Amino acid sequence: MNTACPPHTSGRGIRVAALLSALCLLVSGCSALGVADEAEGGNAAGGPGGGMKVALITHGGKGDAFWDLVRRGAETAAAKDGVDLTYAGDADPAAQAGLVRDAVRDKVDGIAVTLAKPAAMRGPIARARAAGIPVVGLNSGIDAWRPAGLLEYFGQDESVAGRAVGDKLDDVRARHALCVVHERGNVALEARCAGMRKTFRGDTDNLYVDGSDMDAVTATIAARLRQDTSIDEVVTLGAQYGLSAVEAVRRAGSRAKVATFDLNRDLVEAVKSGEVQFAVDQQPYLQGYLAVDALWLYRTNGNVSGGGTAPVLTGPAFVTRSNVSAVARFAAAGTR
Repeated sequence: MNTACPPHTSGRGIRVAALLSALCLLVSGCSALGVADEAEGGNAAGGPGGGMKVALITHGGKGDAFWDLVRRGAETAAAKDGVDLTYAGDADPAAQAGLVRDAVRDKVDGIAVTLAKPAAMRGPIARARAAGIPVVGLNSGIDAWRPAGLLEYFGQDESVAGRAVGDKLDDVRARHALCVVHERGNVALEARCAGMRKTFRGDTDNLYVDGSDMDAVTATIAARLRQDTSIDEVVTLGAQYGLSAVEAVRRAGSRAKVATFDLNRDLVEAVKSGEVQFAVDQQPYLQGYLAVDALWLYRTNGNVSGGGTAPVLTGPAFVTRSNVSAVARFAAAGTR
């Protein structure tokens, strides 16, 4: 059957041509929606989202409230778009890569993935692309998403954020900062400390801790503060670790101040009380939301944010005692 759209017709043939054109659109998918969808193997049936299946796969471990925010944003976008969303996360890079391969075998219509350990994800992402599955990045891998062949990226430029923190530490006249890294080898975390070191005029030391053991994190920070009393600022790279640092300062009898990347409900209260000087908010809820919505827009309308060459930045934004009240109600609702 020839499904080519009929040529322009005048006179008595107009009505017939109109009917044939409508039939053409239904049968062959001549619309922009049909072309984009067919090219990538998607399913446009069933209204918005059309039963579209999306897998969100992160390097987040269990019990980390940060990833709850990412997931909540993704679920909100999925509900709006009529998307069937599945979420999975694993801090082990090999296991995360396996989750991506599983999604490819499940023939999902789109994958959103974090690139905390980019090398481990190259093979699975290449497999997804070969299967015609669009992949977008979020949260981690701002320097790796384009070489990996991802369509778009949503997140914070961690080097820029780190440099902003370095400037902030100069503003508060800190002299010796301890940058607490809770996951060794995570490119985003390393970039934060490296960026901070570039602009901070004082001394910066990295302290590596086991982020899966919060008691050990507190004890390790406290021990370092007792060992080196010149440390006057502790910078952590996750909200829960900021709260651990507050406790570590107490245990060590240190005068060090605490600042952190990322935000959660408890951290908001710590900023309000002055226990934490400031937090750098990269808006994880927004990252999850945008990643899922972007896949839906690509499938249904061929849209690519940033032209496929520039990341869509969600941070950094500083939350301090002076502006925390404006954020508090959103944090209480579980979206910041």
